[in-house]
Amino acid sequence: MNERAPSTSYATRGASRTMLNSLGELAEKAAQAEQLLEGEVIVEVDPALIDDSFVSDRLPDDEDGNDKDLLQAIESQGQKTPVRLRASPDSPGRYQIVFGHRRVRVARILSRPVKAVIESLSDIEHVIAQGQENSAREDLSFIERSVFAKQLQDRQFDRGTIQAALSADAPMVTRMLSVASRVPLSIVNGIGRAKAVGRDRWQEFAQLIDQPANRALVEELLTDPVFTQAPSDARFELALNAMKNSKRPNRAGARKPTTTKWQAQDKAIAAEVIETSRSVELKFKSKDAGSFGRFLAANLDTLYEQFLKQGDEAEK
Repeated sequence: MNERAPSTSYATRGASRTMLNSLGELAEKAAQAEQLLEGEVIVEVDPALIDDSFVSDRLPDDEDGNDKDLLQAIESQGQKTPVRLRASPDSPGRYQIVFGHRRVRVARILSRPVKAVIESLSDIEHVIAQGQENSAREDLSFIERSVFAKQLQDRQFDRGTIQAALSADAPMVTRMLSVASRVPLSIVNGIGRAKAVGRDRWQEFAQLIDQPANRALVEELLTDPVFTQAPSDARFELALNAMKNSKRPNRAGARKPTTTKWQAQDKAIAAEVIETSRSVELKFKSKDAGSFGRFLAANLDTLYEQFLKQGDEAEK
């Protein structure tokens, strides 16, 4: 007589299965709640409930190849790395991005939930985490970091917080703020990320843009199709070169040269007197110009004395 093998599935049938599943779900939720307090749990969030950070660390990027690659990767393999969110301080039930803007943007395009870690962060903790994450990736350009620093300064964050967010020392932050304060944001946005352009060239740009004529020149350039269709680094070069090659304004007090012509009564010799604000040049034209010039040179002392005497008599 064959013995019936004991069944191993009886405990997962009917009411027993329902009870065990419920206990499992409760245990899972309890574990998630505990992890959530520690900021370790990964949850799925509707991208429609997610807002951008209150400070932007990115400039418009016309080179969207990275986004296309990311979209293809997430579409085929799913989102591997979670974004970091915090509960919105102004809108209950909504979230703000701390970092992971591109992944959220791709999730919106694909109409997929976003895998995220949600943490309770203050504004200061938010900007430090946001800035340090982006600095660690080393793909932010100098001007993007500068604009980010300026936004933090405008929102009254202290210098220590700005340095921590940018992982930069005080002199570097000062340079960033100097550039971002002098170059209008409309011009920065028109140029874009300029990923290959570093600190020194942006400082040169900032010095040139201080001149109103140069600023007007670049603002006009922003509408030129040749400029707008060029890559970001090329747009920077076009704007910088336009300012460097522009006609320099005359120094204060300078005037254009004036020319006065003289000719002797016998027409044997002629001369041109070329006068500027700082010099007078005398040119003779005739076959005897050399002889007459040497005569004048030999008698300069006498002529100068006559000039002084004439001035003294005019004052009497």
